[in-house]
Amino acid sequence: MDSFMTWIGGKKALRSKIVEQFPEPGTYGRYIEVFGGAGWVLFSSDSHAKMEVYNDVNGNLVNLFRCIKYHPDAVQNELQYILISREQFYDAREQIETRGMTDIQRAARFFILIKESFGADVRSFGLRPRDMEKAKEYLIQVSKRLNKVVIENLDFQKILKNYDKNDALFYLDPPYYETEKYYPDRFMPEDHVRLKEALDVIKGKFVLSYNDCEYIRELYRGYHIIEVERLHNLVMKERKPKYKELIIKNY
Repeated sequence: MDSFMTWIGGKKALRSKIVEQFPEPGTYGRYIEVFGGAGWVLFSSDSHAKMEVYNDVNGNLVNLFRCIKYHPDAVQNELQYILISREQFYDAREQIETRGMTDIQRAARFFILIKESFGADVRSFGLRPRDMEKAKEYLIQVSKRLNKVVIENLDFQKILKNYDKNDALFYLDPPYYETEKYYPDRFMPEDHVRLKEALDVIKGKFVLSYNDCEYIRELYRGYHIIEVERLHNLVMKERKPKYKELIIKNY
């Protein structure tokens, strides 16, 4: 199934190539998405492992996932009068910071910001038509898929430490090198080194997505690096250029 949303750096176009690099099904007992985002790889299968974990450091994003998992009907009710509307978009952007809102109210407004912003930046109105009724109805299917998924809101280093075992498979899609400013959450250039050092010592397996650049190639020298390409979807041209990426593994 597809994710119910887009997110910066989403892996809709690359998820099949990423999953191709996973170990044989049944050889790992737990699957952990460390930088969950829209969860495109998670949603690509009915179940990746007996235990599945979705994590992201963005509190609004994690709240949205949790509310859809446990209270999809309540989220749908809160979105009852949703429109593709510039005024509604900017209202939601202001209201989401209001103290005293319930988790359901906050989740609904974040859903509006994601669906109606350009490139899911949750800041600028997107000027694109969408079938919002269909988007709301789909939340029931998403809730069923998330039924047994553990949802976390932790720093990547904490997640790696908490869930690391010999039978663990971590999929990681961090902010890409020199694109950190486009993400809504704080990820500093030195965090790329901190991530690599954390991955050096895990017991389990990892699959890591990155942009293809000399810095990342040098940082992960000695690991298995696979080159892949995808269309650059944020470029507004009929013939979209191709964008090179890397899939990095420790096995």
